[in-house]
Amino acid sequence: MPGVLNTKRGHEVSPVPKANSLITVHHLNNSRSQRILWLLEELGQEYEIKAYERDAVTNLAPPELLAVHPLGKSPMMELDGRLIVESGAIVEVLCAQFGPHLVPKAGTDAYLQHLELMHFAEGSAMTPILLALYTGRLGEAAAPLQPRIQQQLESHFAYMERVLRPSGHFVLDDISAVDVMLSFPAEVAMKQGRAGEFPKLAGFVEELHVRPAWQRALEKGGAYRFA
Repeated sequence: MPGVLNTKRGHEVSPVPKANSLITVHHLNNSRSQRILWLLEELGQEYEIKAYERDAVTNLAPPELLAVHPLGKSPMMELDGRLIVESGAIVEVLCAQFGPHLVPKAGTDAYLQHLELMHFAEGSAMTPILLALYTGRLGEAAAPLQPRIQQQLESHFAYMERVLRPSGHFVLDDISAVDVMLSFPAEVAMKQGRAGEFPKLAGFVEELHVRPAWQRALEKGGAYRFA
């Protein structure tokens, strides 16, 4: 049974006992579903992967995902036959069932920050990231939008840099649900070559990428351009 990594690099502690749940992750390459595989590895849970590949030309998800859910997006997870969509919802469900230690105690200031950053990860941080991705295909036609998009990218990454704790984690001083959710925006920042601008974010990504659970997820999920 794989271990669950503690804060220090390479140090594992006993995993959360496995439940008898049946878990299937609908996993799209080079997508936010990679962090769901990582979370499941941190929680020591067994799961099945149904893998999908992006179109090599358009980079869009394949139409096969539409047969799973009308939005045709990944990640999606089946838990005991119930399909769950949206990254934040999947992370919250997994933490509630298998990893309550990854969420601060309700009623505390840390819990309020947890809620803020869980919603920030998809509701705010991903907006300029996706705008940069989509407009990047338009060339000069997107030039008028670029200054605003770049300003928003810098603003959101700077906010993440500021709220990282001295321990190198968000909210808690060990791995938490928020670390999982913000891992993808942080990886995007590094892929954009912003390590010099945001050294704390760079350290955060470096540390999560050497975690044994993250490495196991990478091995199972396949090539990942943000690794």
